[in-house]
Amino acid sequence: MPATASAQRRISRLATLTAVHRAFHWLHLHQPQLRQWQLELVRIPAPPFGESARAAWFLNRFQELGLTNIHLDDAGNALAELQPEPASTPSNNISTEAADSLTVRRAVDFSQSPQLQRTDSPCGIRRDPPHLAQPAIASPDSSQLRKAPPCILLSAHLDTVFPADTPIHPTEEKDSPRIHAPGICDNAAGLTALLAIAAALRFANITPPIPILFAANVGEEGEGDLRGMRHLFERGPYRTRIASALILEGGGTAAAINRALGSLRFRVTINGPGGHSWADAGTPNPILLLSKALTEIATLELPTDPLTTFNVGHISGGTSINSIPESASALLDLRSTDSTQLISTATRVHQIFDDIVTTQSTIYTPLKLHIETIGNRPAATLPDDSPLLHTLRAVDRHLSLRTELRLGSTDANIPLSRDIPALALGSGGIGGGIHTLQEWYDPTARETALRRILLTLLDTLQTTANPTH
Repeated sequence: MPATASAQRRISRLATLTAVHRAFHWLHLHQPQLRQWQLELVRIPAPPFGESARAAWFLNRFQELGLTNIHLDDAGNALAELQPEPASTPSNNISTEAADSLTVRRAVDFSQSPQLQRTDSPCGIRRDPPHLAQPAIASPDSSQLRKAPPCILLSAHLDTVFPADTPIHPTEEKDSPRIHAPGICDNAAGLTALLAIAAALRFANITPPIPILFAANVGEEGEGDLRGMRHLFERGPYRTRIASALILEGGGTAAAINRALGSLRFRVTINGPGGHSWADAGTPNPILLLSKALTEIATLELPTDPLTTFNVGHISGGTSINSIPESASALLDLRSTDSTQLISTATRVHQIFDDIVTTQSTIYTPLKLHIETIGNRPAATLPDDSPLLHTLRAVDRHLSLRTELRLGSTDANIPLSRDIPALALGSGGIGGGIHTLQEWYDPTARETALRRILLTLLDTLQTTANPTH
């Protein structure tokens, strides 16, 4: 059977299962709970390299939902698993071959959990104190994590672009579901979806055939340079186990990022002897040399196929109007859809700086050039014949969505660059003003996107556990 038809058949049967409908039902009834989670977490500052308070909040939520192996890893990612039943226990794992095979264990009644009760919320979820502390959770044995079976990663990044002292006071429109707050869409929407999927699976008592790794990860934005995802795939105990990854990013329903936009980011600094603007006139001026190099770089003819771009995002240097500066720096961002072209462009840029500094440097007026790599996001593409793409398209057909495949720079760059199937998916609703203080989010139609994520996850679990199906 062709892969497309096979995927469509699996999704059609999967969507008929009682437990899946129970999960859908939870998502439908608990939209107020999702809104409450989103409002709570967006108030917790999570600047680059400062995500610990929000990570602690997630550990508490994971614990409330009854997940296992809850812990912070060495990078600061908040992790938890939903595991299969032990081999000695009669299992009701997902199967699209028989509708009766997806049944429930003992029903999970969230309302009876003391951890989930509070009097100040209509949704019955406990509110954390203002100063969050990491819950007393024993970290799992990393050697055991490495020995466990393959898993599927479902993740959303914790960090925002905003400094820790940014005022965050969510405002809700009187006659609209829209919420205004910095970070409310990117990525409070994705983080809320992460919890929603975990909660729906637990409520429906769906037992996955292989573990699901839930990750609220650090370091996606800016100079975070995907550090949380790098740790998961390069150094952490799960690095050899993750078979596929679904990344939840911002709003939107039909979009999916299957092409990872590569980038190289540099801090370029030119140092010189400096001096007095009159007495030392003629001494090489680092600001002028930096400007000369940037002007030459701006004239480079960059290709449109593969599309390649160049940007200078920040320049600094000097101390006063009548001083020849001792240093000048600039932040450069190079991007391309092709890794080879990206490296070629970076090499040319480096050469321009080197030539200008070398030409102006003398034994009496020595100059130094320092180029520091502060970001390296690999370019990669999920192949068109990937089973994960077949699954997504089948899910979208089932939900009457038109798949919108896009190019982007997300946490998916890391697994894709390692030939691990990955997609970055919208978490539902719509948003605007991203990365500004005017950011907003409207959760209307969020439920459809959550169904999309859930079905894609469930089918990926099944096809990974039983690749012949």
